Amino acid sequence: MYTLQIEHAVNDFTAWKQSFDSDPADRAGSGVVSYRVCRPVDDSQRVLIELDFAEREQAESMLNTLRTRVWSGPGRPPSLDGAPDTRIVESVEAKTL
Repeated sequence: MYTLQIEHAVNDFTAWKQSFDSDPADRAGSGVVSYRVCRPVDDSQRVLIELDFAEREQAESMLNTLRTRVWSGPGRPPSLDGAPDTRIVESVEAKTL
């Protein structure tokens, strides 16, 4: 399992969430098998997203799509502030206690 982790500043969470829910990057069609949206309890102006993929290449492709079609150009959501922090991680162990 590979996870694309994204942390982004937002100036309006409700507007950002509407944009996220409209799915401009086609999560399902891009191989996302699950995702999580989180907000730091001490900073309502940030959002953390984790997109899970079966294959590393799918995560890399999604990151490229986000960079070129969602986070830049005229279609960029006005609710985003600055550039996101991103990384792709590989799960090496998961356990439910």
